Amino acid sequence: MRIGLIVPRHRQTAVARNRIKRRLRELSRIRLLPLDLEADVVIRIRPEAYRASFPDLASDFDRAVVQLNRWHGAAMKELSPLPSTPTPSDPSNK
Repeated sequence: MRIGLIVPRHRQTAVARNRIKRRLRELSRIRLLPLDLEADVVIRIRPEAYRASFPDLASDFDRAVVQLNRWHGAAMKELSPLPSTPTPSDPSNK
C-alpha cells in the first residue's frame, strides 16, 4: 500500500503544515498499513483539519478506514470469479 498526503497551505505556517503531516503519517502507520490492502490511498486535508485535535483526526481517520474496507470488500466481490460448471467435454469431469 502506498499513501500520499496532500496538505495545502490554507494560509497556515510551515510549522502547522508539518505538524498535520506528522499526525497523518502516524495515523496512517498505525491504522492503514496493518490492513495490508492492495490500494493506493491519497489523503487531502481540509482547512478545518489544522484546528482539529489528534483524537478528532483519529476519529475521522477511523471513519475513512471503515469506508475504505467497505469499498475494498465490494471490489473484491466484483472481481471474484464465478464458480465454474464442468462441461461435458471437460476431462476433469470424469
